[in-house]
Amino acid sequence: MLLTITTTHRPATDLGFLLHKNPARAQSFDLSFGRAHVVYPEAGEDRCTAALVLDIDPVGLVRGRRGPAGDGGLLTQYVNDRPYVASSFLSVALSNVFASAMAGRSKERPALADTAIPLEAGLSVVPCRGGEILLRRLFEPLGYAVTVTPHALDARSPEWGASRYFTLTLSGTQRLANLLAHLYVLVPVLDDEKHYWVGDDEVDKLLRHGEGWLASHPDRALIARRYLKHRHSLVRDAIARLVSEDETPEEEDSAAARDAEENTLERPISLHEQRLELVRAVLRESGATSVLDLGCGEGRLLRRLLEERQFARVVGMDVSYRSLEIAADRLKLDRMPPKQRERVSLLHGSLVYRDDRLKGFDAAAVVEVIEHLDPPRLAAFERVAFGFARPRVVALTTPNAEYNVVWPTLPAGQFRHRDHRFEWTRAELEAWAASVAERFGYAVRFAPIGPVQPDVGSPSQMAVFTRKDADV
Repeated sequence: MLLTITTTHRPATDLGFLLHKNPARAQSFDLSFGRAHVVYPEAGEDRCTAALVLDIDPVGLVRGRRGPAGDGGLLTQYVNDRPYVASSFLSVALSNVFASAMAGRSKERPALADTAIPLEAGLSVVPCRGGEILLRRLFEPLGYAVTVTPHALDARSPEWGASRYFTLTLSGTQRLANLLAHLYVLVPVLDDEKHYWVGDDEVDKLLRHGEGWLASHPDRALIARRYLKHRHSLVRDAIARLVSEDETPEEEDSAAARDAEENTLERPISLHEQRLELVRAVLRESGATSVLDLGCGEGRLLRRLLEERQFARVVGMDVSYRSLEIAADRLKLDRMPPKQRERVSLLHGSLVYRDDRLKGFDAAAVVEVIEHLDPPRLAAFERVAFGFARPRVVALTTPNAEYNVVWPTLPAGQFRHRDHRFEWTRAELEAWAASVAERFGYAVRFAPIGPVQPDVGSPSQMAVFTRKDADV
């Protein structure tokens, strides 16, 4: 991962005093996830460039993970884009390597540290969920000229869609401390991911590094949500502390409405709420008393199922250990009354391998899961869910690709989420579901989720499988 910072302010080598790093020698720094190196490819009176090279150790990251790797998760822990792209690892490196510069301190050049100078920042590879539009939306209001070059995917595979990776160059007249603060906050916002647990102290970090610019940024609500990993209580706290006394709640709601990403695309019609409520209703009407949530994520459906006394046993399974930790926190398992606690459990495991713990359930929910599976793994999931576990009823939801054209901020051919391997039309879901039902002895029916448009259907779609030999 490479970040370069260049200035043409004379004498340009004063950049070394601002960064507290001597241009005459290379320096290296140990970090918990690897090493950071600072070098100067050029250092002259007219132009000086400092380069931060981040060397992430993927083996060390896996070795330090909490909990077992889980089936299907081990490969992605070792083989991923983290060593090569700008992410939250860069933010941590900036705060460690350039701490004094980020604080705006320079013993040798104190006046220069408080002066806006011509600066150019270059990031070799930036992952951005939201594409070039979001890159410009976040940095241009801060006074930067933004140059974006997309990284091309394999031209032989156009079905892969547009790349989410970009080379980014920011040019502007800024205090160096401001540039570093902008990168510290916004790089993980672009990625919409953080490699560490987000707690209450992250709100303080966001406000500290966002001082002087975040409160007036037109996309401050989006920035807060992504920086705080969509933890709603933390986001509310951050926004409340950002909003000035003379700003009305309506103005804040307007700022929040500008999020162009998947969650906000769906927010005006509360699609996710409709999806979860419909799944809960299907499971309730099935007469099930035991329910398995396959790919339970952070426990949103589990929480709703626990509200139904009908469900004596509710189990969530996910391949992500971190998601299960968040689910346990959201469900307040450690504070749950004993009788209620006996009803629910969380399982760490894969959805594509046979697991005896999946047997014996009346019903299963598979909410927005299958589109994250590659075709070979989807076939394995079919065998596990319908051939091995064989619940009486399976309620499955997935996006309707036809509806994507309704959202003008979603580029043509782009999926709603960066991890989607496919998004099916209504006909494609029906063909797949009919094949699964025939092979494994189920009947299947379909239902729309969300408002129905005449030509493209609803934004999400549901298939409800009922085992033919079951007395439902």
